[in-house]
Amino acid sequence: MDRLAPQVELTVRQGELLRLVVEEYVETGQPVGSKALVERAALPVSPSTVRHELAELERFGLLTHPHTSAGRVPTERGYRYFVDRLLDRLEPRPTPFELDLSSLRREIEDALQQTTEMLSQVTRLLAVVSAPAPGGVTVRHVEVLLLQPHVVMVVVITSTGGVTKRAFAFDEPLDQGLVTWAGQYLNEGLTGLQAGTTMLRRRLQERGLSQRERAFLDAIRPVFTELAPDDQRVYVGGTATLLARADGQELSSYRDVFEILEKRAALLDVLARSLDTRRPFVRVGDEIEHPSLRDLALVGASYGLSNRALGAVSLLGPLRMDYDKAIRSVRSAAHELSRFVEEVYAEE
Repeated sequence: MDRLAPQVELTVRQGELLRLVVEEYVETGQPVGSKALVERAALPVSPSTVRHELAELERFGLLTHPHTSAGRVPTERGYRYFVDRLLDRLEPRPTPFELDLSSLRREIEDALQQTTEMLSQVTRLLAVVSAPAPGGVTVRHVEVLLLQPHVVMVVVITSTGGVTKRAFAFDEPLDQGLVTWAGQYLNEGLTGLQAGTTMLRRRLQERGLSQRERAFLDAIRPVFTELAPDDQRVYVGGTATLLARADGQELSSYRDVFEILEKRAALLDVLARSLDTRRPFVRVGDEIEHPSLRDLALVGASYGLSNRALGAVSLLGPLRMDYDKAIRSVRSAAHELSRFVEEVYAEE
């Protein structure tokens, strides 16, 4: 259970009033009063009855009110209760999402970038999509190219469509025959092996290799170590839109977000700890468990293969966000991305 989930049982009326307060506050950004709530929602009860119920919701820690206003606003616990009801009522299948990845062939990196851009456009929130960890993918193809007498370029393509390139300079001119041999040897020996595994390292250090062959492979080995899991990437979209719409308090929080985006490992850790393969996940405020994100909310869904998650499609935004739209958007986008990834892996 989430740490903010309140240990209270609400009546049907209280649950409905909490929902209305959250939705009204998300839409207007203004504290919600009992009279306005009755009029706007055409409730069949008096403002005094609503006022009493709102007071109860405040006693439960689900609502609070600014000292300058008689109206109420949701607390983090209130948002958590509201979100849990949304997650419990998810439809069996995701709704359609305007994301066409068919033209991207097998390039997962392009698909991740397009997913990020579409999500940020649809929700006007900060979209963050994590790429599959390279340690969970395999080597698909290796190219070793002689660029200059002393310089070779090594290109490694993985099963997810990721491309790693690196040039290596040598003190002595290189023999074209050695370069050609290396390309053939690496394709035959490494294709299908997972990045970062012991088996891949052993193939680079076979005992039957000559001293010259071993020295060459030792020199270009770093391009393969760069495929290790700590090289996982994240794709971000919507920063300009987010800053344009943020108020003063939110701007301070977003500055912290952008600092985290520069520290990729911290953000990946947040997403990894939030990942739930069963259904979309929502983390509200302190639930994110990172000091720089505790004034925000994180909504996401995992994508990947039928038997394992490869990454997360997520949205970062203010506590006062349209959670219903955010949940439906990440769920649908993750579904489309999973279909694309399944097709790519099926061709391997």
